[in-house]
Amino acid sequence: MNTPNKLTVARMIATPIFMFFMLADFIPYRFTVGLVLFAAASITDYIDGNMARKLNIVTDFGKFLDPLADKMLTTAAFIGFLAVGMGSGMAAVLFIVLFREFLVSSLRLITVRDGGKVVAANIWGKLKTVTQMSAIVLGLFTLALGEFLSLGTAGTVLTVVTNLLIWASTLLCVVSGLIYLFECKEYIDPRK
Repeated sequence: MNTPNKLTVARMIATPIFMFFMLADFIPYRFTVGLVLFAAASITDYIDGNMARKLNIVTDFGKFLDPLADKMLTTAAFIGFLAVGMGSGMAAVLFIVLFREFLVSSLRLITVRDGGKVVAANIWGKLKTVTQMSAIVLGLFTLALGEFLSLGTAGTVLTVVTNLLIWASTLLCVVSGLIYLFECKEYIDPRK
C-alpha cells in the first residue's frame, strides 16, 4: 500500500476516535481534542491527493477509498453536531448528506461492476468536501473556544457563519450528487 492510501486509511481509523470525543461529555475539553483530531484528519485528505498526483501513484483503490474516508469523517462530525445541538436544521442536513452519499457510493459501485470505471471525485464533489470540512472546523473551533471562555456575541456570529457554511455545503451536496447521477446515467439500467 502506498503512502497516500495509508493516509486515507489513517483518516478512516481516526473517524471513530473523533466521534468518541464528540459524544463523550464526561471528558473535559473534548471539543478541543475533537478539533485537533478533525483538523489533522482533514489535512491528510489534502496531502494524500497531492502526493498521489505528484508522485504519479494514483490508484483505483485510492480513488474509491479517499471519498469514502471523507464521507465517514464529515458524516461523523455532522452526527456529533446533531448530538450536541449545534447547527440549525442539522437533522435535515444530515438526511441530505447521507442521501447523497449513499446515491454517489451506489453509482460508483454500479459503474465499477458494469464498466470497470472507477468514478473519481469531480470538482463539485471536492468543493463540497472542502466546504463541509471548513464548516466543521469552524463549528468545532466555536465549541472548543466555548470550553475556555464565554463567547457571547462572538459565539453567535461564529455559529451563524458555521450554519451558512453548512447550508452552502449542503447545496453543493445536492448539486454534485445530481452531476454524478447525470454522468453515470448510462450505467443505470433497472433491467439488470
